[in-house]
Amino acid sequence: MKTMMQNESIQVRLVQVDDAAQLLNMETANREFFQQFTGARAETFYTLEGQQDLARKRMERAAQDVGYWFVIVQRETEQIVGLIMLSEVVRDNLQSCWIGYFLDHLHNGKGIMTAVVKMVVEYAFEELQFHRLEAGVMPHNIGSIRVLEKAGFEREGLARKNVKINGVWQDHVTMGIVNPRD
Repeated sequence: MKTMMQNESIQVRLVQVDDAAQLLNMETANREFFQQFTGARAETFYTLEGQQDLARKRMERAAQDVGYWFVIVQRETEQIVGLIMLSEVVRDNLQSCWIGYFLDHLHNGKGIMTAVVKMVVEYAFEELQFHRLEAGVMPHNIGSIRVLEKAGFEREGLARKNVKINGVWQDHVTMGIVNPRD
């Protein structure tokens, strides 16, 4: 199974423990920005040891086929600029998972995440044999909704008060894509 995808400017590969320092730098630099879209994070998340432990857990989850976390690396600088994940893997009759992602705020609006989502969707369908991918996006996150639409996702509905973010239950637009070969 291939574990790396790339185009002329970015590389997407499974997370490794050696990525912890760069991930910590990215998470720290984007702490306020990312916090708008994610649940509460413990202070240990913002330590090297916390990122190393998290990388190990993410590698174990991939080995167990229950979740896949990929780093997004800018090829020119070899810097990690984001994360994209396939989580909540369900096999048997569903063959589905959820996709989510974070991109350093300095790299937003450059088409990077659209390219990455397209790569990971192809990987999910071709390599991991998923039938369906889903995403949940806060309704005001228009940029993320556009990224998913450009990658072939369609709006399917609204999950009311679905995820607790900053102490408040937030609605999420539910989007999905089905493997065209199924």
